Amino acid sequence: MRQPTLRGAASALVARDLRLLWRRRGDALQPALFALMVVVLFGLALGGDAATLAGVAAGVLWVAVLLAGLLALDTLFRGDAEDGSLEQWMLSPLPLAWLVLVRTALHWATTALPLLVAAPLLAELMQLPRAQLPVLLAGLALGTPLLSLIGAVVAALTVGMRRSGILLSLLALPLYVPVLVFGVGCVTQAGQGQDPTGGLLLLAAGLVLALVLAPVAAAAAIRIALN
Repeated sequence: MRQPTLRGAASALVARDLRLLWRRRGDALQPALFALMVVVLFGLALGGDAATLAGVAAGVLWVAVLLAGLLALDTLFRGDAEDGSLEQWMLSPLPLAWLVLVRTALHWATTALPLLVAAPLLAELMQLPRAQLPVLLAGLALGTPLLSLIGAVVAALTVGMRRSGILLSLLALPLYVPVLVFGVGCVTQAGQGQDPTGGLLLLAAGLVLALVLAPVAAAAAIRIALN
């Protein structure tokens, strides 16, 4: 019997998850609609003054993306734990960390990537100066995968608990704060005429570190939660 390969297992897992996602298309749209609602509500609450909106645009957009990803975080491993798929992952000859990484990448692609594509429109709604848009997009491109990887570790820690939504948020939000601070800080520096490269490099370094450590940590957390 031929042993499964890393690429073959990743393709099979992605195909399965996409089929399940297609069956519940309404749920898949919730994070993007939630982020749009947050941006619109902030815009209405702050009034139509362009200068006021531009001053808080980066922070509002980052918070909307962060909360939208947090909304879908509880479903990252929950369904697999309920139907026994996580036990099959643990019995597989493939590294559990690899399967966790694939699942996390798909979670990012289905929750954060649509928001990244819609970010120019949302930035226009918030009157963000167009000169700051490339920095915002670069920060989101580096920061949102980092948020997903951090969230995967927290979701793995709570996968064995019932109704862990509030606990998941309480554990994840403090870990998200540095990413939020650096992401918004880069846009603020660009708006003040300063070089935002330092903040972007810190986000990139955090992403590289999380790519190495987060899947291993999440895999260990899953083994602990299910044993």
